[in-house]
Amino acid sequence: MSKSARNRNARAKSTPAKKAPAKNVLTQRQVPWGTIAFFTVIGVVAFVAIGYAFMQSRSSADESIAGLVTKDDLSRDHVTGSVEYETDPPMGGEHDGAWQNCNGRVYEAPLRNENAVHSLEHGAVWITYRPGLAADQLQALQTRVNGTDYTFMSPYPSQDSPIALSAWGKQLKLQDAADPRVDEFLRAFVKGPQTPEPGAPCDGAKDAP
Repeated sequence: MSKSARNRNARAKSTPAKKAPAKNVLTQRQVPWGTIAFFTVIGVVAFVAIGYAFMQSRSSADESIAGLVTKDDLSRDHVTGSVEYETDPPMGGEHDGAWQNCNGRVYEAPLRNENAVHSLEHGAVWITYRPGLAADQLQALQTRVNGTDYTFMSPYPSQDSPIALSAWGKQLKLQDAADPRVDEFLRAFVKGPQTPEPGAPCDGAKDAP
């Protein structure tokens, strides 16, 4: 072996092999599970708090809407015949198995009580008016109904007030469509906390008076 070859071998033996750098626990990227859990809990608590506050604000409507009539313990049984209701229009009780379609519907003829009451059970608000109501007031009511799901409107010849708003177990009778309580009632009771069957449909059943 030549001298130069021996020198190269000697240098190779004397050079230590490179080692992989040691892992530094301080610089390793770790998933911050504690932080994620913390903010998840905060989000859930905030969501529950907001939902509770919203429901409380709607349930307090009984106290804030002047003239509101409330009736509890209404029967929810289905019947095939006619029903004698305690109020006119009715605001709950026994009803037909088919609901009246109520997604922003304006009917020009009186409806069958038993079908309309079923719609109230699903969370709808039924706006009724005595025939002869001024055209501008009719238009104001129709505008509200056309823009609001779970509402429907029809004439009701025998009611003792120009306008009545009915939800399940809730009713308000008014003289004027411009009364601010119309909007208060809709905000409180369209799919409100009084609804016996939340999430039930308001379409796909009876479509004619």
